[in-house]
Amino acid sequence: MKKLLSLLFILTVSAALAACGSGEEKSDSTSGDTEKLIMGTSADYKPFEYVDTANSDEIIGYDIDLANLLADELGYEIEIKDMEFSGLISALKTGQVDFVLSAMTPTPERQKNVDFSDVYYTAKDMIISTKKNETKSEEDLDGKTVGVQLGSIQQDAAEELSKSIDLKVETRDRIPELIQDLQNGRFDAIIIENTVANGYLNKSEDLKGSTMNVNEEEAGSAVALPKDSELTAEFNEALKKLKENGELDKLAEKWFDGEQ
Repeated sequence: MKKLLSLLFILTVSAALAACGSGEEKSDSTSGDTEKLIMGTSADYKPFEYVDTANSDEIIGYDIDLANLLADELGYEIEIKDMEFSGLISALKTGQVDFVLSAMTPTPERQKNVDFSDVYYTAKDMIISTKKNETKSEEDLDGKTVGVQLGSIQQDAAEELSKSIDLKVETRDRIPELIQDLQNGRFDAIIIENTVANGYLNKSEDLKGSTMNVNEEEAGSAVALPKDSELTAEFNEALKKLKENGELDKLAEKWFDGEQ
């Protein structure tokens, strides 16, 4: 009887220990690190993504805040990679980044290579010139040299415009380079997004801007993702929720002074 009781005691303790071990193992398997997503962006596009060098070397802006909201909503951790805008699609296709959030428009050409979320913001293009050589319309660009960002929809717009008027198009990698070459007289005008242009217009009385006619359906910004990525549906659901609960409006108010 004593041996039997001892055996029962051992079996009971063993079962209890096994149960505890099973519970710890399950806990470990479900409490792993939060999945990290690498986000590609081009941090030269204030107020969407840029570095306020006067205060820090941190990338800030509308798209950065939006990325953090999406990450919180979906339970991801975000790591940001800054690169040239023209290389973002390639970085996405080759797996260097998991998604691109950089005020990118889902053009038909880009859609051949990557997928896009729903549009989260819509802006217009603007012609920027100096007061000395003010350009008020697309027709005024006839015979002029125009600067645009490499790989941007503004490059597409300028090249399309050059088919109907005598227009020379030159590209630069970064927006500040365009502004500098405009002010140095290398360009007669540049074409950039109006939300970005406003920041430069507010800082310099020498710069003048004129909004171009554009199809708003072709001017929206969306998140770029790999072809057939499951993240696309997740991002769309999160964007829908952020729109419905007013978070996207709050971001616009914070970064664009409420101008949509």
